[in-house]
Amino acid sequence: MTQLEFVGGFIDANAEKITALAREIWGYAELAYEEHRSSAALIRVLEESGFSVETGIAGIPTAFRASWSSGSGKPVAAFLGEYDALDALSQEAGRPEKEPVCDGAPGHGCGHNLLGVGSLAAALAVKEYLAAEGKDGTIVYFGCPAEEGAGSKQFIARAGCFDDVDFAYTWHPGTENTVSGKGCVAIMGANFTFDGVASHAGGAPHLGRSALDAAELMNVGVNYLREHMIDEARVHYAYSDAGGTAPNVVPAHAVIKYEVRAPKVAQVQELFARVVNIAKGAALMTETVMNYEVTMAFSDYTANRALAELVSACLEEVGAPKWSEEDYALAASFLRTYSRNMLRSIREDLTEQYGPERAEALLERPLAGTVRPFDPSERRYESGSTDVGDVGYAVPTVNLSVATACIGNVGHSWQNTAFSNSPIGDKGLLTAAKVLALAALRTMEDPSRIERAKRELFAKNGGHYTCPLPDYVEPPIGKY
Repeated sequence: MTQLEFVGGFIDANAEKITALAREIWGYAELAYEEHRSSAALIRVLEESGFSVETGIAGIPTAFRASWSSGSGKPVAAFLGEYDALDALSQEAGRPEKEPVCDGAPGHGCGHNLLGVGSLAAALAVKEYLAAEGKDGTIVYFGCPAEEGAGSKQFIARAGCFDDVDFAYTWHPGTENTVSGKGCVAIMGANFTFDGVASHAGGAPHLGRSALDAAELMNVGVNYLREHMIDEARVHYAYSDAGGTAPNVVPAHAVIKYEVRAPKVAQVQELFARVVNIAKGAALMTETVMNYEVTMAFSDYTANRALAELVSACLEEVGAPKWSEEDYALAASFLRTYSRNMLRSIREDLTEQYGPERAEALLERPLAGTVRPFDPSERRYESGSTDVGDVGYAVPTVNLSVATACIGNVGHSWQNTAFSNSPIGDKGLLTAAKVLALAALRTMEDPSRIERAKRELFAKNGGHYTCPLPDYVEPPIGKY
């Protein structure tokens, strides 16, 4: 029996249990740092399967490390799992009309219920293979909460939890089947607090010092900064405290949240320092006091190319999910829920990538049925961010994408929540688990590739992981 036959057979034989666990976590739909039931469900299955579990790692109650060893325990392969949901994205499972299960409630609009269980299924399959064949090695599953919040993997990496790991694999639900050569940009976020002097806005305005004015002037300054930063950078903001609702009171307190993104973590740090200087200037102009607190930061992610080639080959060997006519029909019905402008944009993107005839065929049957091979020449960055990037600075890491939704699907949407508990999502989950398991086994048997991957990592990080967060920043449990 080949390795693919073994892991594929194990996952197929346990498919009902695996997908039931994903549906269980989909039903919990817990927000960042609140994933108590979701993490408990994953831990329950891991312990039942013989894994030893350490909970509360890196000071995060819903983070954990589960491990199982055979023989010498070397090499050490890690799988990363996520299981947090997004706010206000509740939606009926598999339904192509907007219908929340509960208005305003969270939902798995990024498919992390599939992600966490798919990585877990891969860990179980590899464990069963090593036990059956009497092979050496250690399998580690990292439960990583709050990817949609302030993250957890950078705290886990800072705590040294990846120090004994040889490589790490994970995946993400998507619209295509590929190991992408594109990276994900770094990000840093902070709360900027301005404190001034309250006063009667009509009777004694000259005695007041407006914290809200300071926040507004900070925004003006950052708007001018946007002309003088690299094209790939982004700056986002939101008021978390605008100083009250009474216009006849000079606001004495205001808080504004800022996030900056750029391809490399060093570029983010430089851009963030410029934003801080603007905040200082706004405080000076308004005679207020400014303080800021860094709340989150992710390093940039790029796939370890020595490992990406192998993972991509395993994806091609496993193949894309096998879609049925019912799957294609469901995907097409979801695609029709998008606005006319969005559909026009999707059609234009597909036409540019595949040509007009192929684009029209994909719009009629909008599910990725092929594998796009890894392209080592790809150097561009997606504009999104992930804390997987911090794992990639600590240990050789690859993040795989497998289709769980229709082509053109928009992430962080009610449509994505529906896909995350549907036959389409289930098939993507099972495919990803097979690829991850096969890739881990192939990597464990190839020490020269592991060494190449580690040399590549050394060139990237200089021999050690440096957390982009200041040392004083702790996981913002109950604060984010």
